[in-house]
Amino acid sequence: MSLTGREIHVAAYTRGGPEFRVAEVSVRPPGRGEVLVRNTWTSVDPGLRVRLREHAPEGYFDGFQVDAPMDGILTVGEVVESRADAFAPGDHVWHAAGWRDYATIRAGAPALGGLGTLRRIDADAAPAQAYLGPLGGIGLTAYVGLLEVAGLQDGDVVWVSAAAGAVGSIVAQIAKLRGHTVIGSAGSAAKVAHLLDDLRLDAAFNHRDGPVADLLRAAAPEGIDVYFDNVGGDHLEAAIGALRRGGRAALCGAVSAYDADEPRPGPANLFRAVTHELTLRGFRGSAHVHRLPEVQRDMAGWIADGRLRYTETVVDGLERAPEALALMLAGRTTGKTLVRIA
Repeated sequence: MSLTGREIHVAAYTRGGPEFRVAEVSVRPPGRGEVLVRNTWTSVDPGLRVRLREHAPEGYFDGFQVDAPMDGILTVGEVVESRADAFAPGDHVWHAAGWRDYATIRAGAPALGGLGTLRRIDADAAPAQAYLGPLGGIGLTAYVGLLEVAGLQDGDVVWVSAAAGAVGSIVAQIAKLRGHTVIGSAGSAAKVAHLLDDLRLDAAFNHRDGPVADLLRAAAPEGIDVYFDNVGGDHLEAAIGALRRGGRAALCGAVSAYDADEPRPGPANLFRAVTHELTLRGFRGSAHVHRLPEVQRDMAGWIADGRLRYTETVVDGLERAPEALALMLAGRTTGKTLVRIA
């Protein structure tokens, strides 16, 4: 039986950014060692914007080619047909062939540094889409970024930028769970209210209300010890100015520069990293896949007992995936941004 599906393709790269189209394609049946998956939820992440240009940054995941499937986007779905021993029809799985209705996946083939390798998920223990959030790469990035990369220590004061976003909201809550003073920043008054009222952070500010360094100084007059960076730019410069001696910054993302046509200059106060013995360490969650079982155990426990909350912004319809990305990059989503395919 022939099967037709839809895929989102990049139609062209223009000065105004990428243009997309919905392509109808014949779905390839699985060969030996492969499974056919009907995708149900697909992820929308800030890092996609870095790959949506003609030349993606060296060392990052590959950019998306014009008129081709957008490989390397985490998604969850249900196995329709299997020719791989470890999978059966009806299994719930995650893999890295999102932004399409159906995907034919080879079992065991690494994707996204191993994070997107086909694997079963327990959809009875948690909703399937939670594996695109706190139980998946988002949770892994937050967990290892705060605890290992930033080396969270007793008594640390922590600032998290984009703290109402998918990664930032989890980072902030883990720090609170461990008894730390946590400051969050976001891009609207509503998000600041969410950080204070729902996530119970100690302080929060809207970065649009003035110079970030001044807003941070008002929220943390004695300085900070840890900065979890999702934004870069003036946020990173403000953090360097506020970090106390021996402070650490985990550099996770730089969404402020993702739409920039030209590279932007770095922080003007970088020499303070020398004088105050600061550690600024970049990282990728996919380099820590071996810790995923630990992350899922802890996250699932915190969610089950109500100590960790996660918020989703859901956009319905595969054809609206580019719209969901634009909404997220414009700061108009809260928590994890998802597209519900079916």
